[in-house]
Amino acid sequence: MTSFRALVLNQTNGDLRADMRQLSDEDLPDGDVTVAVAYSSLNYKDGLILNGLGGLVKTYPHIPGIDYAGTVLHSADTRFSAGDRVVGTGFRVGEIHSGGYAGRVRVSGDWLVHLPDNLALHHAMGLGSAGLTAAIALHTLEEHGLQPDRGKVLITGASGGVGSVAVVLLSHMGYDVVASTGRPENVDYLRSLGASEVLPRTALDEPSDKPLESARWSACIDSVGGVTLARVLAQIEPGGSVTAIGLAGGAALPTTVIPFILRGINLLGIDSVFYPNERRRAAWEHLGRAIPTSAIDAITRHVDLADVVPLGKEILAGHVRGRIVVDIEP
Repeated sequence: MTSFRALVLNQTNGDLRADMRQLSDEDLPDGDVTVAVAYSSLNYKDGLILNGLGGLVKTYPHIPGIDYAGTVLHSADTRFSAGDRVVGTGFRVGEIHSGGYAGRVRVSGDWLVHLPDNLALHHAMGLGSAGLTAAIALHTLEEHGLQPDRGKVLITGASGGVGSVAVVLLSHMGYDVVASTGRPENVDYLRSLGASEVLPRTALDEPSDKPLESARWSACIDSVGGVTLARVLAQIEPGGSVTAIGLAGGAALPTTVIPFILRGINLLGIDSVFYPNERRRAAWEHLGRAIPTSAIDAITRHVDLADVVPLGKEILAGHVRGRIVVDIEP
Protein backbone atom coordinates (compact mmCIF):
# COMPACT_ATOMS: atom_id res chain seq x y z
CA MET A 1 0.00 0.00 0.00
CA THR A 2 1.41 3.39 -1.01
CA SER A 3 2.09 5.77 1.86
CA PHE A 4 2.45 9.53 1.80
CA ARG A 5 3.63 12.15 4.23
CA ALA A 6 1.23 14.52 5.92
CA LEU A 7 1.26 17.28 8.50
CA VAL A 8 -1.13 16.19 11.25
CA LEU A 9 -2.44 18.40 14.06
CA ASN A 10 -3.48 16.95 17.40
CA GLN A 11 -4.91 18.80 20.38
CA THR A 12 -4.75 17.42 23.91
CA ASN A 13 -6.02 19.39 26.91
CA GLY A 14 -5.81 22.57 24.87
CA ASP A 15 -2.23 21.97 23.73
CA LEU A 16 -1.77 21.83 19.96
CA ARG A 17 0.91 19.62 18.44
CA ALA A 18 1.96 19.29 14.78
CA ASP A 19 3.71 16.16 13.55
CA MET A 20 4.95 14.85 10.22
CA ARG A 21 3.46 11.40 9.70
CA GLN A 22 3.28 8.70 7.05
CA LEU A 23 -0.33 7.92 6.13
CA SER A 24 -2.15 5.72 3.63
CA ASP A 25 -5.33 6.15 1.59
CA GLU A 26 -7.24 4.39 4.40
CA ASP A 27 -6.57 7.43 6.58
CA LEU A 28 -8.41 9.76 4.20
CA PRO A 29 -12.07 10.74 4.61
CA ASP A 30 -14.84 9.74 2.22
CA GLY A 31 -15.06 11.58 -1.10
CA ASP A 32 -15.58 11.20 -4.83
CA VAL A 33 -12.09 12.09 -6.01
CA THR A 34 -8.62 11.22 -4.71
CA VAL A 35 -5.89 13.66 -5.72
CA ALA A 36 -2.11 13.24 -5.53
CA VAL A 37 -1.14 16.63 -4.12
CA ALA A 38 2.01 18.21 -5.51
CA TYR A 39 1.75 21.68 -3.95
CA SER A 40 -0.23 23.57 -1.36
CA SER A 41 0.19 27.12 -0.04
CA LEU A 42 0.16 29.15 3.15
CA ASN A 43 -2.70 31.57 3.77
CA TYR A 44 -3.72 33.70 6.74
CA LYS A 45 -6.43 31.16 7.55
CA ASP A 46 -3.80 28.40 7.53
CA GLY A 47 -1.88 30.43 10.10
CA LEU A 48 -4.95 30.51 12.33
CA ILE A 49 -5.46 26.76 11.97
CA LEU A 50 -1.79 25.92 12.57
CA ASN A 51 -1.98 27.87 15.82
CA GLY A 52 -5.36 26.56 16.99
CA LEU A 53 -7.07 29.92 16.63
CA GLY A 54 -10.46 31.01 15.36
CA GLY A 55 -12.32 27.81 16.21
CA LEU A 56 -12.00 26.72 12.58
CA VAL A 57 -11.08 23.08 13.28
CA LYS A 58 -13.75 21.09 15.07
CA THR A 59 -12.15 17.66 15.45
CA TYR A 60 -8.63 16.28 15.84
CA PRO A 61 -6.44 14.69 14.56
CA HIS A 62 -6.62 16.97 11.55
CA ILE A 63 -4.70 17.60 8.32
CA PRO A 64 -4.63 21.36 7.58
CA GLY A 65 -4.04 23.14 4.26
CA ILE A 66 -6.90 25.03 2.58
CA ASP A 67 -5.31 24.99 -0.91
CA TYR A 68 -3.99 22.14 -3.03
CA ALA A 69 -3.02 21.41 -6.63
CA GLY A 70 -2.26 18.02 -8.08
CA THR A 71 -3.29 15.13 -10.29
CA VAL A 72 -6.36 12.94 -10.01
CA LEU A 73 -5.56 9.37 -8.96
CA HIS A 74 -9.06 7.90 -8.70
CA SER A 75 -12.49 9.35 -9.41
CA ALA A 76 -16.08 8.22 -8.97
CA ASP A 77 -17.16 11.57 -10.43
CA THR A 78 -17.59 11.40 -14.23
CA ARG A 79 -16.32 14.97 -14.58
CA PHE A 80 -12.81 13.87 -13.58
CA SER A 81 -10.48 11.13 -14.78
CA ALA A 82 -7.15 9.77 -13.60
CA GLY A 83 -4.39 12.10 -14.76
CA ASP A 84 -6.49 15.29 -14.76
CA ARG A 85 -4.71 18.31 -13.29
CA VAL A 86 -6.92 19.97 -10.69
CA VAL A 87 -6.88 22.79 -8.18
CA GLY A 88 -8.91 23.09 -5.02
CA THR A 89 -9.56 26.00 -2.67
CA GLY A 90 -12.28 26.74 -0.17
CA PHE A 91 -15.34 24.68 0.77
CA ARG A 92 -13.79 24.45 4.26
CA VAL A 93 -11.19 21.92 3.16
CA GLY A 94 -8.34 22.19 5.68
CA GLU A 95 -10.83 23.38 8.31
CA ILE A 96 -13.59 20.84 8.91
CA HIS A 97 -12.40 18.54 6.12
CA SER A 98 -8.97 16.94 5.75
CA GLY A 99 -6.75 19.34 3.79
CA GLY A 100 -3.89 19.79 1.39
CA TYR A 101 -0.85 19.52 3.68
CA ALA A 102 -0.56 15.88 2.65
CA GLY A 103 0.47 13.81 -0.33
CA ARG A 104 -3.17 12.84 -0.91
CA VAL A 105 -6.50 14.56 -0.50
CA ARG A 106 -9.93 13.00 -1.01
CA VAL A 107 -12.76 15.44 -1.68
CA SER A 108 -16.08 15.96 -3.41
CA GLY A 109 -15.79 16.58 -7.14
CA ASP A 110 -17.94 19.66 -6.56
CA TRP A 111 -14.96 21.27 -4.85
CA LEU A 112 -12.48 20.81 -7.71
CA VAL A 113 -11.67 22.80 -10.84
CA HIS A 114 -9.75 21.56 -13.86
CA LEU A 115 -6.57 23.61 -14.03
CA PRO A 116 -6.21 25.74 -17.19
CA ASP A 117 -3.54 24.44 -19.56
CA ASN A 118 -1.44 27.60 -19.25
CA LEU A 119 -0.93 27.24 -15.48
CA ALA A 120 1.56 24.81 -13.98
CA LEU A 121 0.64 23.19 -10.66
CA HIS A 122 3.14 25.30 -8.71
CA HIS A 123 1.89 28.48 -10.37
CA ALA A 124 -1.66 27.55 -9.38
CA MET A 125 -0.52 27.51 -5.76
CA GLY A 126 1.44 30.72 -6.30
CA LEU A 127 -2.04 32.15 -6.76
CA GLY A 128 -4.20 29.84 -4.62
CA SER A 129 -7.01 31.22 -2.48
CA ALA A 130 -5.34 34.63 -2.58
CA GLY A 131 -5.41 34.74 -6.37
CA LEU A 132 -8.98 33.49 -6.58
CA THR A 133 -10.05 36.11 -4.03
CA ALA A 134 -8.29 38.90 -5.93
CA ALA A 135 -9.92 37.79 -9.20
CA ILE A 136 -13.38 37.68 -7.60
CA ALA A 137 -12.82 41.10 -6.02
CA LEU A 138 -11.84 42.68 -9.34
CA HIS A 139 -14.74 41.03 -11.16
CA THR A 140 -17.14 42.32 -8.50
CA LEU A 141 -15.76 45.85 -8.75
CA GLU A 142 -16.10 45.76 -12.52
CA GLU A 143 -19.70 44.57 -12.18
CA HIS A 144 -20.25 47.77 -10.17
CA GLY A 145 -18.80 50.02 -12.85
CA LEU A 146 -15.05 50.05 -12.30
CA GLN A 147 -12.95 50.57 -15.43
CA PRO A 148 -9.26 51.41 -15.84
CA ASP A 149 -10.03 55.01 -16.79
CA ARG A 150 -12.02 55.70 -13.61
CA GLY A 151 -8.96 56.64 -11.54
CA LYS A 152 -6.69 55.25 -8.85
CA VAL A 153 -7.48 51.90 -7.22
CA LEU A 154 -6.19 51.38 -3.69
CA ILE A 155 -4.95 47.99 -2.47
CA THR A 156 -4.55 47.78 1.31
CA GLY A 157 -2.41 45.14 2.98
CA ALA A 158 -0.63 45.07 -0.35
CA SER A 159 2.45 43.14 0.81
CA GLY A 160 0.37 40.11 1.78
CA GLY A 161 -0.89 37.29 -0.41
CA VAL A 162 -4.16 38.74 -1.69
CA GLY A 163 -2.65 42.21 -1.85
CA SER A 164 0.37 41.14 -3.88
CA VAL A 165 -1.75 39.20 -6.37
CA ALA A 166 -4.21 42.10 -6.60
CA VAL A 167 -1.42 44.58 -7.38
CA VAL A 168 -0.10 42.31 -10.12
CA LEU A 169 -3.53 41.50 -11.55
CA LEU A 170 -4.86 45.05 -11.66
CA SER A 171 -1.65 46.57 -12.99
CA HIS A 172 -1.58 44.02 -15.82
CA MET A 173 -5.23 44.85 -16.54
CA GLY A 174 -4.33 48.52 -17.07
CA TYR A 175 -5.41 49.95 -13.70
CA ASP A 176 -3.54 52.70 -11.86
CA VAL A 177 -2.74 50.89 -8.61
CA VAL A 178 -1.80 52.52 -5.31
CA ALA A 179 -0.49 50.02 -2.75
CA SER A 180 -0.74 50.55 1.00
CA THR A 181 1.67 48.73 3.32
CA GLY A 182 3.00 49.00 6.84
CA ARG A 183 6.38 47.61 5.82
CA PRO A 184 8.69 50.27 4.30
CA GLU A 185 11.13 47.58 3.18
CA ASN A 186 8.52 46.42 0.65
CA VAL A 187 8.16 49.69 -1.26
CA ASP A 188 10.49 48.63 -4.09
CA TYR A 189 8.84 45.18 -4.14
CA LEU A 190 5.37 46.69 -4.64
CA ARG A 191 6.60 49.08 -7.31
CA SER A 192 8.17 46.12 -9.12
CA LEU A 193 4.75 44.43 -9.12
CA GLY A 194 3.17 47.40 -10.85
CA ALA A 195 2.10 49.87 -8.16
CA SER A 196 2.42 53.47 -9.35
CA GLU A 197 2.51 54.74 -5.77
CA VAL A 198 3.07 53.18 -2.33
CA LEU A 199 1.18 54.62 0.62
CA PRO A 200 2.37 54.02 4.21
CA ARG A 201 -0.10 52.25 6.49
CA THR A 202 0.09 55.19 8.89
CA ALA A 203 -1.81 57.31 6.36
CA LEU A 204 -4.90 55.17 6.99
CA ASP A 205 -4.63 53.46 10.37
CA GLU A 206 -5.48 56.38 12.67
CA PRO A 207 -9.16 57.20 13.36
CA SER A 208 -10.59 60.37 11.87
CA ASP A 209 -13.44 62.50 13.22
CA LYS A 210 -14.48 63.33 9.64
CA PRO A 211 -17.20 61.10 8.17
CA LEU A 212 -16.14 62.30 4.71
CA GLU A 213 -12.62 63.05 3.53
CA SER A 214 -11.26 64.18 0.18
CA ALA A 215 -12.29 61.68 -2.48
CA ARG A 216 -9.11 59.94 -3.65
CA TRP A 217 -9.92 56.43 -4.87
CA SER A 218 -12.21 55.09 -7.56
CA ALA A 219 -12.20 51.73 -5.76
CA CYS A 220 -10.35 49.67 -3.19
CA ILE A 221 -9.58 46.03 -2.46
CA ASP A 222 -9.23 45.94 1.33
CA SER A 223 -7.75 43.08 3.32
CA VAL A 224 -7.26 45.02 6.56
CA GLY A 225 -10.69 45.99 7.88
CA GLY A 226 -11.00 47.99 11.10
CA VAL A 227 -10.00 51.64 11.14
CA THR A 228 -8.26 51.33 7.77
CA LEU A 229 -11.47 50.25 6.04
CA ALA A 230 -13.40 53.03 7.76
CA ARG A 231 -10.89 55.62 6.53
CA VAL A 232 -10.96 54.19 3.00
CA LEU A 233 -14.77 54.39 2.88
CA ALA A 234 -14.56 58.09 3.70
CA GLN A 235 -12.16 58.62 0.77
CA ILE A 236 -13.96 56.75 -2.03
CA GLU A 237 -15.14 58.81 -4.97
CA PRO A 238 -18.91 59.17 -5.55
CA GLY A 239 -20.36 55.93 -6.90
CA GLY A 240 -17.16 54.02 -6.17
CA SER A 241 -16.84 50.66 -4.46
CA VAL A 242 -14.76 48.82 -1.87
CA THR A 243 -14.42 45.05 -1.68
CA ALA A 244 -13.80 43.71 1.83
CA ILE A 245 -11.79 40.50 1.76
CA GLY A 246 -10.02 40.33 5.14
CA LEU A 247 -9.66 41.57 8.70
CA ALA A 248 -5.95 41.68 9.47
CA GLY A 249 -6.53 45.02 11.21
CA GLY A 250 -9.62 43.98 13.13
CA ALA A 251 -13.25 42.96 12.63
CA ALA A 252 -14.87 46.10 14.02
CA LEU A 253 -15.85 48.83 11.55
CA PRO A 254 -15.98 52.29 13.16
CA THR A 255 -17.77 54.23 10.43
CA THR A 256 -21.03 56.03 9.64
CA VAL A 257 -23.66 55.79 6.93
CA ILE A 258 -22.67 59.20 5.55
CA PRO A 259 -20.32 58.01 2.74
CA PHE A 260 -23.05 55.63 1.58
CA ILE A 261 -25.90 58.14 1.47
CA LEU A 262 -23.97 61.25 0.38
CA ARG A 263 -21.59 59.67 -2.13
CA GLY A 264 -23.54 56.55 -3.05
CA ILE A 265 -20.58 54.23 -2.49
CA ASN A 266 -20.71 50.44 -2.23
CA LEU A 267 -19.15 48.13 0.37
CA LEU A 268 -19.00 44.67 -1.19
CA GLY A 269 -18.18 41.55 0.79
CA ILE A 270 -16.11 38.87 -0.96
CA ASP A 271 -16.48 35.20 -0.02
CA SER A 272 -14.16 32.97 -2.00
CA VAL A 273 -14.78 29.91 0.20
CA PHE A 274 -18.20 29.07 -1.23
CA TYR A 275 -17.90 30.96 -4.50
CA PRO A 276 -20.02 29.06 -7.06
CA ASN A 277 -17.92 26.39 -8.72
CA GLU A 278 -19.24 27.14 -12.19
CA ARG A 279 -17.71 30.62 -11.84
CA ARG A 280 -14.41 29.41 -10.39
CA ARG A 281 -13.28 27.98 -13.70
CA ALA A 282 -13.79 31.38 -15.35
CA ALA A 283 -11.85 33.07 -12.54
CA TRP A 284 -8.92 30.64 -12.90
CA GLU A 285 -8.89 31.07 -16.66
CA HIS A 286 -8.85 34.85 -16.19
CA LEU A 287 -5.89 34.58 -13.81
CA GLY A 288 -4.03 32.36 -16.28
CA ARG A 289 -4.56 34.87 -19.10
CA ALA A 290 -4.00 38.09 -17.18
CA ILE A 291 -0.91 37.31 -15.07
CA PRO A 292 2.36 36.19 -16.68
CA THR A 293 3.98 33.26 -14.91
CA SER A 294 7.07 35.41 -14.37
CA ALA A 295 4.91 37.75 -12.26
CA ILE A 296 3.66 34.81 -10.20
CA ASP A 297 7.26 33.75 -9.63
CA ALA A 298 8.08 37.29 -8.45
CA ILE A 299 5.64 37.05 -5.54
CA THR A 300 6.32 33.41 -4.65
CA ARG A 301 8.61 31.62 -2.21
CA HIS A 302 8.78 27.81 -2.00
CA VAL A 303 9.11 25.97 1.31
CA ASP A 304 9.01 22.31 2.28
CA LEU A 305 5.98 20.90 4.08
CA ALA A 306 8.17 20.19 7.11
CA ASP A 307 8.92 23.92 7.44
CA VAL A 308 5.38 25.30 7.31
CA VAL A 309 4.51 25.36 11.03
CA PRO A 310 6.74 28.29 12.13
CA LEU A 311 5.60 30.23 9.07
CA GLY A 312 2.05 30.01 10.43
CA LYS A 313 3.10 32.34 13.24
CA GLU A 314 4.91 34.66 10.85
CA ILE A 315 1.91 35.14 8.57
CA LEU A 316 -0.30 36.04 11.55
CA ALA A 317 2.29 38.61 12.63
CA GLY A 318 2.28 40.16 9.15
CA HIS A 319 5.87 39.11 8.43
CA VAL A 320 5.16 37.09 5.27
CA ARG A 321 5.51 38.88 1.95
CA GLY A 322 3.63 37.70 -1.12
CA ARG A 323 2.80 34.04 -1.50
CA ILE A 324 4.33 30.91 0.02
CA VAL A 325 4.05 27.70 -1.98
CA VAL A 326 4.35 24.51 0.05
CA ASP A 327 6.14 21.67 -1.72
CA ILE A 328 4.34 18.51 -0.67
CA GLU A 329 6.54 15.99 -2.44
CA PRO A 330 9.89 15.64 -0.58
